[in-house]
Amino acid sequence: MELGLDGRVALVAASSKGLGRAVAEELAAEGCNLVLCARSPEPLEAVGRTIAESTGRQVVVLPTDVADARQVEALVELAHRTFGRVDVLVTNGGGPPPGRFEEHGIEAWRAGAAVTLESVVSLIRGVLPGMKERGWGRILNVTSIAVKQPVDGLMLSNSLRAAVTGLARTLANEVAIHGITVNNLMPGYTRTERLEELAEHITASRGISESEAYAAWEDQVPMGRIGEPREFAALAAFLASERASYITGQSIAVDGGWIRSLL
Repeated sequence: MELGLDGRVALVAASSKGLGRAVAEELAAEGCNLVLCARSPEPLEAVGRTIAESTGRQVVVLPTDVADARQVEALVELAHRTFGRVDVLVTNGGGPPPGRFEEHGIEAWRAGAAVTLESVVSLIRGVLPGMKERGWGRILNVTSIAVKQPVDGLMLSNSLRAAVTGLARTLANEVAIHGITVNNLMPGYTRTERLEELAEHITASRGISESEAYAAWEDQVPMGRIGEPREFAALAAFLASERASYITGQSIAVDGGWIRSLL
């Protein structure tokens, strides 16, 4: 399928590993030039070189803490200075720490909001004016299956990613007339560093082995296995494409059937 992404410019947050890296690789394979960010410089630079060498696309990187609005502003400025525009924005960030309500003080809530919600606001504010001016844009937010079916022990993620969903659904209505789509991608249990972190938390809190934690997740998934990042990235590339021009305001799961609701 021709996605119409050749020559587009995509900014992908938290793209040195996991889902962000998989999305960046997929978009580059479809012809996008990339602006990548993450907090750790060395892994980010290595990923940027690897993608550029394997795809022939232009890739620029900037170490960025997306919880810091000034750093996000510098990232967007780099994108505009290098490419003149951002066509596709993929918001993403490390999930807030796991835990139950009483395990999180107010500072944890503030830190979680900065990474999970405020970063999305800052990134969108940076690219939206240009998208409106050009009459074309794709905004994709990486959220979680937890926004439709809360996951036990993920109080911060369940709450804050739901806020991102509300933001995106409202924004989708506001900008649709400008040819901009806004959608949320909800990963399920996917083989990433984040899942390893959750497995370690479960191991410590429940006294089971990591293999038992993974087996329990696999039992919950009708497909009987953990997802792979490339499977998630395929949906991101489609939603970023010309072919997805009439899809907006949606939250779409890539979860092997884990969510049990009808809608």
